[in-house]
Amino acid sequence: MAPTHVLRCCQRGLAWIPVIFIALVVCWSYYAYVVELCITTIQSPGEKIVYLVLFHLSFVMFVWSYWKTIFTRPASPSKEFCLPKVEKEQYEKEERPENQQEILKRVASSLPLYTRTGAGAIRYCDRCQVIKPDRCHHCSACDMCVLKMDHHCPWVNNCVGFSNYKYFILFLAYSLVYCLFIAATVLQYFIKFWTNELPDTHAKFHVLFLFFVAAMFCISILSLFSYHLWLVGKNRSTIEAFRAPVFRNGPDKNGFSLGFTKNIAQVFGDEKKYWLLPVFTSQGDGLTFPTRLVNIDPEQPTVILQPDSSKSAEDGSIPQSPLSDSQNRLLGSEQHISDDHSSIDPLKSDGTDVITVYVESES
Repeated sequence: MAPTHVLRCCQRGLAWIPVIFIALVVCWSYYAYVVELCITTIQSPGEKIVYLVLFHLSFVMFVWSYWKTIFTRPASPSKEFCLPKVEKEQYEKEERPENQQEILKRVASSLPLYTRTGAGAIRYCDRCQVIKPDRCHHCSACDMCVLKMDHHCPWVNNCVGFSNYKYFILFLAYSLVYCLFIAATVLQYFIKFWTNELPDTHAKFHVLFLFFVAAMFCISILSLFSYHLWLVGKNRSTIEAFRAPVFRNGPDKNGFSLGFTKNIAQVFGDEKKYWLLPVFTSQGDGLTFPTRLVNIDPEQPTVILQPDSSKSAEDGSIPQSPLSDSQNRLLGSEQHISDDHSSIDPLKSDGTDVITVYVESES
């Protein structure tokens, strides 16, 4: 029986076959379009120049985004999500799952976690020995936990997640543009070769086959690209589309949705001038994500703010206490302020009212 590391190396080598296949197809398409179509077949100099300029523009953007998708390493949880040494030893010694969960809950109490397992437990990866941040999942192919994991794509031999999801979307977009441009510009010469209006040359095979390949890839990419655009608009990953994330109140497929505009900004960033470039502009750090309020979280404490009588007497304003980090992250939180003028704090001699603020959030 071959050693495990040898099998692992063979598996990693075979995983590059789809990428090599795509690279060979792209190289052939470049030769077929530039040499066989533009240089050999097209006679008009103006048409040649326009086609070559537009082709190379789409080609460069396609290859650039594809390269970034392949070679951008997936982001993994930081050290703060690892168990401290003492808790880790206790966790490994414990045999009862209930006691292990108590250890995880103590450690997770200081972490920005809002999602749970289907059973309501802390999400912990025994393989990587880390508490999983929200939207983080373990990839068996990459053998690591990936932040905001979407899926493992064999065509890029990489995990698509927080660090390269924008690159993946742009790769689909520019590959679609690339195929559409080739199919549209080759069509008239495809018809001429098919109807024998042009003489049979060695370029005929390349032009005919180029149109079929471009059209085939165009149809397949269009469906995948449309699906991921829908996911971006909903602020969901592929995993979350099939299995809704579970919060303390239960599963909620729209738990991370902030509205269409903010959902797009989560992936592409705030500066629109960088949206079409394969450079990293996604919001956040991949460890925490803003959520929207769906139901009242029974574990979220009520915050009661009482005004300072001395300061109120000076400027007539009511000081407000800063909210916790978890409350600030919840962009969709609703705040209900009840000002009961009939209730007077007995400790206040000047009759200042007590304002109670109920902060409902998804912690």
